[in-house]
This record gives sequence, C-alpha cells and structure tokens, in this order.
Amino acid sequence: MASTKTLAPAIRVRDLTVGYGGTAVQTGLDFEVASGSIFGILGGSGCGKTTVLMNLIGLFEPMGGVVEIFGEERGGLDSGLPPFGVSFQGGALFGSMTLLENVALPLRRWTSLSSDAVVAVASARLRLVGLAGFEHHLPSEISGGMQKRAGIARALAMEPRMLFLDEPSAGLDPVTSVELDDLLLSLTRDLGVTIVLVTHELASIFRIVTDCIMLARGGEGVIAKGSPNSLRDGSSDPRVRSFFNRSAEG
Repeated sequence: MASTKTLAPAIRVRDLTVGYGGTAVQTGLDFEVASGSIFGILGGSGCGKTTVLMNLIGLFEPMGGVVEIFGEERGGLDSGLPPFGVSFQGGALFGSMTLLENVALPLRRWTSLSSDAVVAVASARLRLVGLAGFEHHLPSEISGGMQKRAGIARALAMEPRMLFLDEPSAGLDPVTSVELDDLLLSLTRDLGVTIVLVTHELASIFRIVTDCIMLARGGEGVIAKGSPNSLRDGSSDPRVRSFFNRSAEG
C-alpha cells in the first residue's frame, strides 16, 4: 500500500507577542498555516492584523515567541533572501518606474541574470497576472486593480513558495475583486504557492480562504481558528458570529 505524505506546515507560530515600543498589541498567538493553502488573518479594525503580518515577514521583530517558515526560524529580512514575496496595499509600486521595471527590480538586485533574461522573466510574471501589453505603462496610467496585480507580479518575480498580501481587495469594485480572487486561487492551484493575507472583505474570505484566525481588539490573541464556514456556522463567540454575519461587533 502506498504511503500518503503529509506536507509540513508552511508556517508555525508559537506564543507570539507583537507590538510597538514595548507595548504589546497581541500576545500568545499560536497557529499554523498549511502548505498550499490560502490563510486569512481576520479581525476588526485596530486589532493588529497588519502588525502580525509585519512580524511574520520580518519587518518588525517579535516581542516574544517563535515564527518558523518552512521549518526554519525566521531571522528577519536582513538574514538573506526570504522564501516569500510580499505585496502591500495598493501594490506599493515605484511611480517613476514602468510596470516592467518594477517587476524586474528584485531580479536585478538578487540574481545574476542577463538584462534580456530579466526582461523575459519580468514580462512572464506580468503575463501571469493578466498584464501582458502593459509592460511600459507607469502605475499612474493603470487602474487600482491592475496596480495590485502588478504588485503581485513583482512579489512573484523570484518564484517564491509563499506570498504575503495586505488587504489585496481593499478599494476594488466587486468585479475586479472577483478577478483578483480568481488570480490568487490560480496561483495556489497551478503553482502550489501558499498565500497568507490580511483582509476584512467578507466575499473574498468565503470565496478563497481555506483556513483563518480571528484576532480580537485588546490583545486577547486568537479568539477563533478554522475555515470561514465553520466559524460562521459553529462559533459560540458573539464577536466571531457578528464578524461573519456583519452585524455590529461586540
């Protein structure tokens, strides 16, 4: 009988405390992110979702606890090229650079590829996210949804195993939001990329998120974890139920 191999978690978080200036925002966080999944960090405004994300990727140093990415303790972005890409709200593109130049930037910084090879790879990443033909446009010349796609293309430039996204659907119209969701699903399905995203967009959560955690204000840590459907239908916490049913949070 053939054995079934279970993939190790892409991320393990143990007793994580995050905050600023010695003041904790969230404490005692424990969760795992399955490889090849789309994992959501959820919660109301001001609960520390983006702060947690910044600690996971190494832009902020945890106040305590351990973050392991692909089995290795994360040591910060200064410890070498990380095995993940990051796209912030709005794409965070350089306004004076074309889309091609934006996507090519990490390739020029971190690889020894020839100029022609860099252009070829950057063009392929833009094509992957549906932006073929827009290589020489500036960010100001395209829509907000296209800017977010370009930011994801740049995050994919180095063929990372994982993507971190901060509010990828924020500010998008419903049609564009669905198109972006379809892109993220295809990255997981076709490329096996693990995706961790911060979001509060309920439609996207139910459409694409495999598992999630929910954070509460006041530093209570993780108050719920599981699939969006299981939390909506089975949680006994009124704050969780109100989040998923969009009534006023407790």
